[in-house]
This record gives sequence, structure tokens and C-alpha cells, in this order.
Amino acid sequence: MMARAVLDAWLSWLAQARRASGNTVAAYRGDIEQALGFLTDHLGQEPDLAALQRLSLADLRAWLAHETARAERGVTGRIGTRDGQARTRARRVSALRSFFRYLSERHDIDNPAPGLLAAPRVKKRLPRPLTRDQALAAPEEIAVMAHTGIGALRDEALFTLLYGTGMRIGEALALNIGDLDASGGDVLRVVGKGGRVRMVPLLPIVAKALTDWRAQHPSPSPDAPLFVGARGGRLQAPVARRAMQQWRNTTGAAASATPHALRHSFATHMLEGGADLRAIQELLGHASLSTTQTYTLADEKHLMSVWQAAHPRARRS
Repeated sequence: MMARAVLDAWLSWLAQARRASGNTVAAYRGDIEQALGFLTDHLGQEPDLAALQRLSLADLRAWLAHETARAERGVTGRIGTRDGQARTRARRVSALRSFFRYLSERHDIDNPAPGLLAAPRVKKRLPRPLTRDQALAAPEEIAVMAHTGIGALRDEALFTLLYGTGMRIGEALALNIGDLDASGGDVLRVVGKGGRVRMVPLLPIVAKALTDWRAQHPSPSPDAPLFVGARGGRLQAPVARRAMQQWRNTTGAAASATPHALRHSFATHMLEGGADLRAIQELLGHASLSTTQTYTLADEKHLMSVWQAAHPRARRS
């Protein structure tokens, strides 16, 4: 059996059984397709499962070195920073290990070489939120730049929702009219990463922006997308990103001010306001508290206030 024949089954397993995100599945597909392409040249023929069983650590290191060299020559179109290259290598190692674990479980391919690959340590990226003033002003200012009145209502509702709930852009754009109607204007049911469902409370200002937009929605049937594009289909994330990019260019906001930065802003400003970390975890839909704790690392003032309030020496001094 040829290795490529197993690839699609593995990717389907990732998406369905492991509930990997679409971005992860796409990235892993590219990594393994590149690996199999390299191994075809390296071994002189397309590898079958028996060839994968025989692969050595040196073979896999040769592939990683080949991809690094291509990036440094600019063949891939992206040279990137050292940190970016380290993240890419770490992802490739992770993809290989996952693929070979699947081969071991489903096809009795027991090759220890992928587990011996060294994955580089990467710097933990700290969230870069907008300032409070920027986050509060962004929805209305972005709406002003829309080409139509309906577009302005839609954009204001979308970006108010993102900052007011901490939702991911993909989660917001996946909503239908029926989801809003079922919320009663109080709590919205959201399906996040891995199919995890969470209930997100709607602040009055968020509920009003959504209600105002729904009243002007061109086709408000229950199964229609809540946020629609110019042609009536579901609004796509790149369109929302371009709207925010135009706002950045006009206001001079940092390049990190993206729709996802509104999610960071929500969590950071909640933390600064004294919200419990567990509550923020639930609102964001993080599977692990360690992911949410990243916001405390980015907020030195919060860490200092916690230390001063909690440590006996700090209180005594």
C-alpha cells in the first residue's frame, strides 16, 4: 500500500476523531505531502508503507534540512525570521509524529525514528491587545468606512460582538440568524475549536448592535448566515480583516490590530478589571487553563498587583 493512499484517511481521522481545526489539517497535509515528495526523490521511488517502516532518523533529518535550505534560498517565497522557522520546523516534527502514530495504530508500522526527532523550542507568543480606547472605538470607526448603510450596520455588529464576547472571527462568521434568535438577546450558543460548545453572555450594547443589524438583514431566515457579504453569502474572514486593515491604515493602529486582537483585548481588559481567570477561560472556550494564563504573562501590572496582594512580605512592607 502506498503512503499517499493513507494520507487522506489520516487527515479525515484528524478532523473527525481528533477534531483538529481546518488550519491544522491543511498545514499537516502540506507538511506530509512535502515529506513524501522529498522521500520519493530521496529513495528513488514513491514510498510504500514498508519503506516508511524502514526510514531512519537520518532520512527524516535530511527532509527537515532540505525544507530549511529551501526557505533560506527563498524558494518557498517566505524566508521568515528565526522564530518563524523554528515554529515551522516544530510543526513539521509534530505532523510527522502524528502521522506515524496513526500508521502504528492502523497499519502496524512501528518506526521509532519520528519520536527521536528533536523539535526546536519556540518562544511563547504573547497576545498583543488593542488599548481600551482603540477597542471601544473600533466597531463604530470601522462601520463609518463601509460603502453602504447596511454594510455599516453589519460591520458595527460584527466587531462589537468580537470585542464584547471574545469570540474568534471564525466562530462569529459561522453563526446563523437562528442562533441569534435562540439567544433571546442574553446568551449565545457558540461552537468553538474541536466542536466544543460554550454559552457566551451578550452585553446589552452587543445585543443592541446585533438586533439593529438583524432588522436590516437582507434575508433573515433562521438558516441564513448572520453576517452576509455583498452577494448574500456568508461573510468571509478575509473581508473582515481587510475592513480592519483599512481602519488601521486610517487611524495609525499597530499592524497587530486584527480581528483576533479584539479577542485578546477582551481577555486582557477583563483580566485588568479583576475577572477570574477560570471565568475568562470559559468565556474564551480554552480547553486548558494554561492557554488562558498567557494573558497574565502579558500583563505585568496584573502580576505585580497579584504579588502585592497575596505575598505576606509584600503586604508587610
